[in-house]
Order: sequence, then C-alpha cells, then structure tokens
Amino acid sequence: MRKAFISPTKYVQGEDEILNLGYFVKTFGDSALLIAHPDDVNRVKGKLESTINTFNITLIESNFQGECSREEVQRLQALAKEHDCSCTIGLGGGKAIDTAKCVAEGVALIIVPTIAATDAPTSHSAVLYTPDGQFDDYAYFKQSPSVVMIDTTVIANAPTRFLVSGMGDALSTYFEARATSRSYANVNAGLPCGVREGICGDAKGTNTALALAKFCYETLLKDGVQAKVASDCNLVTPALENIIEANILLSGLGFESGGLAAAHAIHNGLTSLEGTHHYYHGEKVAFSTIAQLVLENADQDELNEVLAFCTAVGLPICLADIGVDSFSYEEVLSVARIACLPQESIHSMPFPITEEAVAAAITVADRLGRQYKLSKDE
Repeated sequence: MRKAFISPTKYVQGEDEILNLGYFVKTFGDSALLIAHPDDVNRVKGKLESTINTFNITLIESNFQGECSREEVQRLQALAKEHDCSCTIGLGGGKAIDTAKCVAEGVALIIVPTIAATDAPTSHSAVLYTPDGQFDDYAYFKQSPSVVMIDTTVIANAPTRFLVSGMGDALSTYFEARATSRSYANVNAGLPCGVREGICGDAKGTNTALALAKFCYETLLKDGVQAKVASDCNLVTPALENIIEANILLSGLGFESGGLAAAHAIHNGLTSLEGTHHYYHGEKVAFSTIAQLVLENADQDELNEVLAFCTAVGLPICLADIGVDSFSYEEVLSVARIACLPQESIHSMPFPITEEAVAAAITVADRLGRQYKLSKDE
C-alpha cells in the first residue's frame, strides 16, 4: 500500500516572531516579494521595519489586489522577476497566502498568517478564483511552504471570531481523517496523477497523520474555551498558543495527509444557500461536522461532546446559526446534490453515499442542534 505524508520544511510560532522574518529571508537571499493586503501590512508595519533593518533585507511591496486570480499571479510573478526577488512572502489571510503559493510555485516560500482562521497556511495547495471572485480551479505544488511563521501576538490581537472559526475548521480534522482511514481513501499528500510519467498520485494516509488529527481534536476540547477568553483579552497564554498550533499546524497536517470526507463536502454544498454567505469557512464546517457524525451514525456521547464544545466556544450547531432560518426539503436536497458531486471528498466515507442520505443527515443535524439549544435554555 502506498502512503504519503507532506508538511512544511519549518514551522515556527512565538510572540513577536515577525521580528525574525528577515532571518528566514536571508536563507534565500537579500530580497523578498511581499504579498499582503495593505491593511495587514499596516498591522505589522513596525515589526516589518525592524526586521528589515536588523537583517538588512529588502521587501518589495506588491500592491496585492485582493484576489487569487491567474491574472494577479502572472502580474506578481513578473514583479518578482523584475526585482530579482530571492523568495516570496504571503502575509495575511487566505487569499494573500494562496496567491503567494501560486507565485512561488512551491519554491522559496514563507507564509505568515495574521489570523488563525483556517488550516491552509501549511498546505501545498491553493484555490484560484476569477478576478470577480468566482471559483476557478485548485492548484497543487511540488512541496509545502519552506517556512510557516506564526506571530502569536498578532493572532491574539485579531478579532476572536477568526480564532473560533479556525477551531470550527480544525474540529472536522479528526472525524474526516478517521473516515478516510476506515475507507482506505486517497489523501491530498499523494502526488497528483501525471506529475511524473509512471508515477500514480494515489496514496493513503499515514498512521502519523491520523494521530495528529486526533491530537488536534483533543487539544480543541482541552484548551478551546480558555483560548477564546485569552483572545477576547488580546493576550497570549499557553492555551491560546496550543489552539493556534491546533488550528494551523495540527489541522493542516491532519487534513492534507489524513484526508477530507463528508464535512468539507457538505460545507461546499451549504455555500449554495444565500444565507450562509456572511459566515466564515470554519463556522460552516463546524455544523457540517455535526452532519457528518449523523451521516455515519456516530456514538451519541461523541455527538453530545461535539455539540457541547461548539456551544462553549460559540460555533454553529444548527442551520439558523449560519444564516438559514427556514428551508425546504428541496433546498436541503440541492445542498446534498452539490456535496455528492463525483469529485467531492464525501466519497471518502467508508460506505456508499446517496443524496437522500446526506439531505437527511443535514436535516437531522439541524434538529439535534436546535434541540440541544433548547435543552440548555431550560
């Protein structure tokens, strides 16, 4: 059996870590293309100026346009070539990070998230959009980022909702990796088919990835509530540090090398409902995780544990929590139809999938979430 595991070359997190950014730039050369939204640059401007002076490097600001599109990637690649940049830095949220991945194409890449809202920073994949924000395609590169650098002080000063959303994304990691392991489905860590002639992209998850995914879940249960309070106070504590690591590193390694299953596919279906458009990725994934547990008829104690965790940190547990106050069976079935598209990860579940079964799981998950809320209000 062919298995695969992929990870960044180096992961480092700590208070005021951006002050060391110049050191990592120096491992590639003297200059870097900085891909970041102007607002994110302003948030850390003092630290960037300090690391530039300390390590005598040059950061070429890119005037990032805000969308990870083919046109923007080509413009930035030309800019990097014009200034003979030694490496690429993606600083900020998901769009800047994905754009940096596409510009660097897997070589000499430093990722500096300013929020802990998703597990994308460690991965070797990116999502491309059209200039007007419509989904275009997925992109995969030969390796994960060279350096993932987390400044915990910056994360602590970001809005707490981002951190909680990251916990929602991380919440699905173990349950999706567990399902993938049980079905012997392929994981993203394998090479895409056709990368090299004679090499197949099929690869299963490793025991290591599953163990990391499980530890991710255990960390959320142990430290999630305290980390949220620390973020509310804009303070770095051990609990916050642990949750940042869980949201970004443990979840990132877990999803890419352990596999995705029903939760993320259901999330993708839910995005078709207009009411969900104002909610973050991880918020929708949290509810989708509950739907996956219903779909696989998980143990009731486990389901209650997830409901209790989500409630404690403020994650959605029913459709109303993600902007869908009322819905018809036909609308839920349309969500299920998208979730069950042939290319979707839901087919990594260890049993046959039907649109009707997924629609039923979403509906029951919503009812269970509503009932849980009522029981806590009594």
